[in-house]
Amino acid sequence: MVREFAKKHGSTLRGLAAVGGALATVAAIAVGAVLAVFFAATVVVIAVMASALLALAGLALRAKKARATRRDDGVIEARHLGGHHWVAYGWNERQGR
Repeated sequence: MVREFAKKHGSTLRGLAAVGGALATVAAIAVGAVLAVFFAATVVVIAVMASALLALAGLALRAKKARATRRDDGVIEARHLGGHHWVAYGWNERQGR
């Protein structure tokens, strides 16, 4: 539609259309570059957070193993829940001995 209009009315509109097209192309490239950098930074932040989460999970598992192996003194743990209610921990591991 623009080309047909430009052909009918001379080369001035053709030049103006070319300049407008070039400006739109440059603007689209700039917006695309900014979005690419933004999303790359987002991916990096997600990767850093995931690695921190995995590191904390590894430390928690290591602490849990250390605590489980260290508690081999023959004493079980019981917690008072209120009234006549108690919960005992560790008694099922002692039955295997």
